Amino acid sequence: MKVKQLRIEKGFSQEQLATMAGVSTRTLQRIERGANASPETLKCLASALETDFSELRETLPMPAHTPNPPAVAAQNPTTQLTPDMMEAVDAYEASKDRLETIRSFPGHLTKYAVVMGLLALVNIITSPDVLWVIWPALGWGIAVASHGWDAHKAQQQEYRSALHPTHHGQSH
Repeated sequence: MKVKQLRIEKGFSQEQLATMAGVSTRTLQRIERGANASPETLKCLASALETDFSELRETLPMPAHTPNPPAVAAQNPTTQLTPDMMEAVDAYEASKDRLETIRSFPGHLTKYAVVMGLLALVNIITSPDVLWVIWPALGWGIAVASHGWDAHKAQQQEYRSALHPTHHGQSH
């Protein structure tokens, strides 16, 4: 199964992946053997494996009570997704966006520090009596600080999501 393949590629044990995804080890073992998986479980696994929800959704069987799997809906635009499926997709996309915000912040901060250091050097060499470097540092610094704040809030939300995943009456 795709979950097992991705888990092994990333070097996770079943216990590690289950903990990261907020599902029981037994549930993960069943899914790896081909058992049905709820959209919420797939969303959690996709997030932990850093892969697209749609990739897992298309390779794993959906629960029998789900009349319109997303893969079928994608092939047939007139097919309606169930509210639980839509909610799971929305939650996955929100989680993916939050993780991207968190992951991109260190690179943004590093670029800021390097460029501002070089600009400060150019400023000191070319016109030491006028500190013009303050203006780009201030402008870009506000953007970096905003990104840092967003990353902090996103990290808190991901932590809360991991502690209290939504189940909608279905067990992981």
